[in-house]
Amino acid sequence: MEQFLAELQTIDAGSVKYNEPMAAYTTWKIGGPADVLIIPHTQDQLAAAVRLLHRHGLKWTNLGRGSNMLVSDKGIRGVVIQPGEAFDYARFDGTLAYAGAACSFVKLSVLAGKEGLTGLEFAGGIPGSVGGAVYMNAGALGSDVSRIFKSADIVLETGELVRFGAEDMAFSYRHSCLHERPGIVTGAVFQLEEGDRKAIAEAMAAYKQRRLLTQPLQLPSAGSVFRNPPNDYAARLIQEAGLKGLRQGGAEVSTQHANFIVNTGQATAEDVLTLMTTIRSTIREKYGIELIAEVLVVGER
Repeated sequence: MEQFLAELQTIDAGSVKYNEPMAAYTTWKIGGPADVLIIPHTQDQLAAAVRLLHRHGLKWTNLGRGSNMLVSDKGIRGVVIQPGEAFDYARFDGTLAYAGAACSFVKLSVLAGKEGLTGLEFAGGIPGSVGGAVYMNAGALGSDVSRIFKSADIVLETGELVRFGAEDMAFSYRHSCLHERPGIVTGAVFQLEEGDRKAIAEAMAAYKQRRLLTQPLQLPSAGSVFRNPPNDYAARLIQEAGLKGLRQGGAEVSTQHANFIVNTGQATAEDVLTLMTTIRSTIREKYGIELIAEVLVVGER
C-alpha cells in the first residue's frame, strides 16, 4: 500500500482524501473511515486510478450516493472510489436518456418526465445514483433498469474502458454482471418512450405521495434492507413476524415500513447488523424462508 500511495501522488487521479469518515457519504449516516477516498473528475482520471490499483494488486470499493451501503464501524481498509461532479449529468436525444454515473436516479426520472418521456417513473423513489442503479439493476413498482437499459460505459478493474449492452450486463433481480466482474459505470443510456407530460407528472406525484405515507423518509435509512423472496414481500413477512419497532441501540425496524431499518440518531453498523441477523433468523424459523440482503455490507469487521 505504501508504494501505491507514493505513486498515487505522481498521477492525475482527481481529489484524494485520507482517513475519510464514510458516515458523511452514506444515507444511513453510518460508517467508519476509509483509508483512502479517490474522487476522479474525468473518465481518464478514473481509469488512471483503477490501472494503478490493478498494477499493485489492490482491491477497491465503488461508492455512489451511499444509498444502498452499510459501512462497518471500523471503516474500509484500502481505497474507495467515488465518481465526481463531472459524472453528474443528464441529457436527452429523442427518446434516449444519457446520464452520468453520479447523476441522481430520482433527478433523471424527473427530468425525463419534463421531457415527456415515459419509462423512468419507477425511479422516482430510488435514492441512489445512475451508476448504482445499473450495478444493482434497481427497480420498483414492477419495473427495473433492465426494462429500459440500452448501454453503459464501464471502466473495468484493469482500467480498460468498455461499452456493455443489455446482454453483456446479464441482468436479473437486483443483480448484474458487475457483481462478479468488477467495474465502475461512468455513464449509461436508457431507451424511453414518448408519453404525455401531464399523465407522467400525475403518476409520479401519486408515487411520491404513496412513499410519504408508507416509508420513513424523515429518518436516515438505506431503503429496503432485504430482497423480496419469490412470490412474496420481505416487508410483509417481517411485519407478520411481529418485528416492526424492534430496536438495537440506535437502530430500529421501522414502524412505518418493516423492510426499512432506520437510524434514530446514534445507530452503529453493528446495531443494524444485529437487527438484520435477528430478522433473518426469525423469518427462517417461522417461515423457512432465507431473506437475502439487498444492501451491500462493506468494511472491516
